[in-house]
Amino acid sequence: MDPKLLLEELKKRDLVDESTAKRLFRDVDVSKKPLEEMLYERKLVSDEQVAKLKSEILKIPYKKVDIQGIPAAILNLIPEETVLAYKVVPISKTKDLLTVGMLYPDDEKAKEVLQFMGKQNRVDLGVYIITKSDYDLALRRYNPYLNEINAALKFIQPGDKKDDAPSRKVVSLDEGSSQGEEAPIIKIVATTLREAVTRQASDIHIEPQRNRLRIRFRLDGNLQEVLSLPIQLHQPIVSRIKVISNLQIDETRRPQDGRFRTVIMDRDIDFRVATFPTPLGEKAALRVLDPTVGLKGLDELGLHGPNMEIVQKGLEKPYGMILMTGPTGSGKTTTLYALMQILNTEGVNIVSLEDPVEYFIDGLNQSQVKPEIGYDFASGLRQILRQDPDVIMIGEIRDSETAKLAIHSALTGHVVLSTLHTNNAAGVIPRLLDMGVDKFLLPSALNIMAAQRIIGKICGECKEPKDPIPAVLEVIKSELEHLPAEIKKTLKTPYKVFESRGCKACGYKRYAGRIAIFEVFQMTRSLADIISHELNEGKIFDEARRQGMLTLRQDGILKALTGLVSIDDVLRETTETVEA
Repeated sequence: MDPKLLLEELKKRDLVDESTAKRLFRDVDVSKKPLEEMLYERKLVSDEQVAKLKSEILKIPYKKVDIQGIPAAILNLIPEETVLAYKVVPISKTKDLLTVGMLYPDDEKAKEVLQFMGKQNRVDLGVYIITKSDYDLALRRYNPYLNEINAALKFIQPGDKKDDAPSRKVVSLDEGSSQGEEAPIIKIVATTLREAVTRQASDIHIEPQRNRLRIRFRLDGNLQEVLSLPIQLHQPIVSRIKVISNLQIDETRRPQDGRFRTVIMDRDIDFRVATFPTPLGEKAALRVLDPTVGLKGLDELGLHGPNMEIVQKGLEKPYGMILMTGPTGSGKTTTLYALMQILNTEGVNIVSLEDPVEYFIDGLNQSQVKPEIGYDFASGLRQILRQDPDVIMIGEIRDSETAKLAIHSALTGHVVLSTLHTNNAAGVIPRLLDMGVDKFLLPSALNIMAAQRIIGKICGECKEPKDPIPAVLEVIKSELEHLPAEIKKTLKTPYKVFESRGCKACGYKRYAGRIAIFEVFQMTRSLADIISHELNEGKIFDEARRQGMLTLRQDGILKALTGLVSIDDVLRETTETVEA
């Protein structure tokens, strides 16, 4: 709701003074947080006072709810993910009416989701405003994770010491959790890590705020707050993480990197840890490296049809480079791991240089570069050539020296896999030339150039076909006009795109995982002639079109027409990749 309106009401009732109101308004403007959230965090006003005020302003009744008295069958009417995302709790249900409690009843997205749920269940909706404390109690009814955390918090005593248990190559998360002053902290950290793996989070963020410790998970590419703890627990929790990742506990002024491995649900899970100093204390970010989630086949990643055929042919060649390109976070390294898994056979020696090693794969010889001691991609690549490799994977080509060594490796009988930063596949050749690679070497060294982006995969359970709006339809027709004839034959008209409204299966998030869109470009004699004579990016793109290359946007549109992704997401993600 409008923070000015709420602040005016708070001042009228002498609940905050003028200077506090100004400071709150400034902080809301900077942080973009709801004013109510700041009031809760700073304990300036009771949550009941805030709820009653909002009730008067919004003309929505306030209700004090007996959370423990709500039957489990009623709570199960709205999934936990929806409760977390939209701050809504089911209170009661009759034949024709579902009554819910909302923390932010003016949230348009929350109202849209509830209206959709009402239509699905053929019931009317009744809405009450509830307090933050009632909402938190409801979350504990939903989530065993929160129950475990709260059980551990009961044993926290003021002045608890930092944990100083020794680190190991494979750590036991619960070691020491049954005794001693550090036991509750160990329990909180272990439970949080298990919860992240269970929910298939890719990252965990442990962030000190002004009056609390915030823990967020990255789920399907989006950050979501899962826990708020007293700020006093910040340092003990970060210290516990530093202990098990073998970092210096007493060094808080500079960033540190580490990692540890543990067993969760009978799976070896690696956690990559990075600490970062902030004015409020150290922030810790943990990358969750679960092989069952992160290691995928090419088909699972979204490489289909002609693109898959071109890549498979490239992998069958005895030497040459396969380069993946795209911005940070576009899934390039994940694709390289998929390629290495295909090549990983008993008769092949695969050696990789990575920064850092994300997943350990049996049969691969993986090495992590350490630039601080002079072991970078270039120096490591020189050493790799003495290891009798068949396949070389270089995490990233960042500089001229690495680029030239990689080209040399491809020319001397090795398959070279690597990544590069360009907007599209056609930009690979100009980028390598900018790095000082001689252009006459490129036709013999390059096999495949591919670009990719990651897009949310819409839920298959609740997706519905619809007609694209006229402007989008024009874009679809324009892009598909240039498709190869054999692909055009498979398309059905009139064109339909798909929209997911949210359901229990996806927790009303509309998405169920992520998928990549690709463009794959291969070296040909025609392209070799262009490189040797009149090289420019326009002519490279013309050759790509002559080959029948699917652009990122075309591949995305084809996936949108089959109901894998949203057309809006495709158009947004490929805005900068379209030919000028």
